[in-house]
Amino acid sequence: MSPRTAQLSPIENAHARAADEVLAALDSSPTGLSADEAARRLAEIGPNRLPEPPRDGVVKRFFKHFNDVLIYVLLGAAAITASLGHWIDTGVILGVVVINAIIGFIQEGKAEEALAGIRKMLSLRAEACRDGHWSAVDADGLVPGDIVRLRSGDRVPADVRLIEATNLRIEESALTGESVPADKNTAAVEPAAGVGDRFGMAYSGTLVAAGRGIGVAVATGPDTELGRIDRLIAEVQPLQTPLTRQMAQFSKILSVLIVGLALLMLGVGLAVHEQPLAEVFLAAIGFAVAAIPEGLPAILTITLALGVQRMARRNAITRKLTAVEALGSVTVICSDKTGTLTKNEMTVRHVLTRGGFYEVSGTGYRPEGEITLEGKVASLAHHDHLHALIEVVAVANDTHVAEEDGQWKVTGEPTEGALRTLAHKAGFDAGAHQRHDSIPFESANKFMATLDTAPCGQRRILLKGAPDRLLERCRHELGADGELVALDRAFWEERIDALSGEGLRVLAAAARDVPDSKDALVIEDLQEDMVFLGLIGIIDPPRPEAIAAIRSCHEAGIRVKMITGDHAGTARAIGIEMGLGTADALKVITGAEIEAASDEELQRIAQDCDLFARTSPEHKLRLVKALQARGEVVAMTGDGVNDAPALKRADVGVAMGIKGTEATKEAAEIVLADDNFSTIERAVEEGRTIYDNLRKAILFILPTNGAQGFVMLAAVVLGLTLPLTPVQILWVNMVVAVTLALALAFEPAEPGVMQRPPRRPGAPIMDGAMLWRVGFVSLLIGGATIVSFEYSLLQGMELQAARTMAVNTLVVAQAWYLFNSRFLTASSLSPARLFTNPAAQVSVLVLALLQLGFVYLPFMNTWFGTTPLALEYWLPPLAIGALVFLVIEAEKALQRRYGARKSG
Repeated sequence: MSPRTAQLSPIENAHARAADEVLAALDSSPTGLSADEAARRLAEIGPNRLPEPPRDGVVKRFFKHFNDVLIYVLLGAAAITASLGHWIDTGVILGVVVINAIIGFIQEGKAEEALAGIRKMLSLRAEACRDGHWSAVDADGLVPGDIVRLRSGDRVPADVRLIEATNLRIEESALTGESVPADKNTAAVEPAAGVGDRFGMAYSGTLVAAGRGIGVAVATGPDTELGRIDRLIAEVQPLQTPLTRQMAQFSKILSVLIVGLALLMLGVGLAVHEQPLAEVFLAAIGFAVAAIPEGLPAILTITLALGVQRMARRNAITRKLTAVEALGSVTVICSDKTGTLTKNEMTVRHVLTRGGFYEVSGTGYRPEGEITLEGKVASLAHHDHLHALIEVVAVANDTHVAEEDGQWKVTGEPTEGALRTLAHKAGFDAGAHQRHDSIPFESANKFMATLDTAPCGQRRILLKGAPDRLLERCRHELGADGELVALDRAFWEERIDALSGEGLRVLAAAARDVPDSKDALVIEDLQEDMVFLGLIGIIDPPRPEAIAAIRSCHEAGIRVKMITGDHAGTARAIGIEMGLGTADALKVITGAEIEAASDEELQRIAQDCDLFARTSPEHKLRLVKALQARGEVVAMTGDGVNDAPALKRADVGVAMGIKGTEATKEAAEIVLADDNFSTIERAVEEGRTIYDNLRKAILFILPTNGAQGFVMLAAVVLGLTLPLTPVQILWVNMVVAVTLALALAFEPAEPGVMQRPPRRPGAPIMDGAMLWRVGFVSLLIGGATIVSFEYSLLQGMELQAARTMAVNTLVVAQAWYLFNSRFLTASSLSPARLFTNPAAQVSVLVLALLQLGFVYLPFMNTWFGTTPLALEYWLPPLAIGALVFLVIEAEKALQRRYGARKSG
């Protein structure tokens, strides 16, 4: 390998190699590159930014909405009518097709912007050492081998191997899912270490929370960790939702059936009845137009759009319409932990001193809650042990907690923010202390110390930090009676293990009095003679409403799986508290185990286990694919960029709106405005209701097409005059769909909608009972329409008038049938049920007005070949409609009686 190639190739396992070795491999040094060398490398490898994704143009995105088998059949019908010179028919058919495409184009929303969301995470400026001098440069001009300086508040501009690190802590939750910043150092780690355990690396797009560091850029642009995730997102092919799959299959079957019957009509008309070719063609086209439910896409879209509005009122913002229904069919919800199941706000849960084991209520940084001992409120005035410990964690603390726009936010370290909130809950005022000196937190020491004068005038050293580091600096502890006693190290180590086993982050506090003359603080002041005061257990607490939501999901037959980048112990403790399993049965699968498993083994693991820890983006993506391979319909939630590939692959991706990254939001179909898992549960309920209403709409619309198709088919086979023209058929289809069928979108949720199991993946949208109903109603209404038409002709009516009667019969019968179809098997004769949905009555009124215009407006007469009728000619359609209603209710009664007898 040539030196030039070695300089620019991505460094393999930079986290596992010594800093000097990485510098040598990049042909760099601590003084950085020359400007000329940096320019040469930039010209060879390209800028430090992610490539723009290819995007479809507006025209292509519009015309893809014509890519449907049923639309092809309609376009073919339009072409044939045009060749026959029936331009009004052609115009109406094309109008329906174009309107359907426009609706789909508008409702599709903005195109995928996940990659653009990741690009927004990249730093714009960086501080690099060029020609031996530090200078600010454009971040996209960085190259491998550049020496980069990082300071608190900076966004890391490239993947950097650290050479120096001073108290450096980096917020990596977007990549790792960990809720606290990671301590950084310059040590190498094992090659197999995950991103969250690579302490000598700083990754592009993450934020420096504290401290400073210097490192060498080892990867830029598409070679960074962000670039790898970028490629994962680009490569992921999102799946169709269950509804779109079912509707696509339904369209194919229906189109084959329609074309086959149309050809049969042609053959019968030409061969049996020797009808003119143009007339038979027109009849076949009329049949095709009649049988195609062109109003169905519109009503599906409108029903979904209304569901989107209802979900928005419940804090679930939907970016893609079909995701609404898909939520209702999910069988598994894979959830991130931090910020979704938990609040992503560190909270003190327990305080342990020799005076007792204190419980702390309240969550997050809002200073609301109580400190209790054995169920009773503990005040600082009566609990000296508690006062001494809280004094340490409140005074030896540089973090501030304040309310902004109704939310309590922390400025500084989240863990110290939790301690500051604890002090507020206890009513402790740290402002009365006077600080003289301090030793700031360093990752090498893992503690912070201050020298202060208390309000009583006593000067003290206050020390807080990692329990093991404090125990080795203490000889005494504050005993149960308030006296100093010898340190019982075994007692405290046992308590530390117990708290850690619960998934808590454990901190300790110590102090000692010093002479008033002391005004400086050094490390040597903290050796061996400190007084140990107690322990504090901190956790990112579960959302209480999320626990109830998970319980509700389990009742609905939906499994909830937690997939997190956090440590296994923390994940297990939270999982138990969330109700994902019991302490003796809940098993944690780590990212390393996922990595080692084959695809077949992972399918079994993903099915059997509900808790996964220390996972990478690839692991989350593999888990989603494994569940889908088992036939599961998967919803995936997350807030970090590491979640984006899995969100895009899932059947429904759900992003957090408050704390989620832009990449995550743009990769998802649904965004939660409140970052709350319970909102997902409510959205699932809404999705199930929408699916029920869609089935009712289909059950209502298809008999309209079935009746019309039967009318046209029977007329040709029997050699009768056509009762309907193609444009009249289109009128009935559209006007019934956008008025009567729309009312079904407003139906309330069925009782017990969240107590029934999810529908079986792959189950047809129409079951046997629905197919029977569609066939029965089609024959009933179609037969009534033929009888009405033929009787009108026998009474001497003109052809246009008889066809107007036929259309009125179809429309009025459908209006009556609307009230049948609101309940699949239950009786609709009860007034209490008949009027529970006001939208049904409104839709019938609107339909009546439209149909009056169809019959009496001159331009409508011209377009649709109708003629005005005397008022008495409305009575037969009304009577036929009422008879249809009663016959279907009788059929439903027989179904109920037969079903009850069969089940008995």
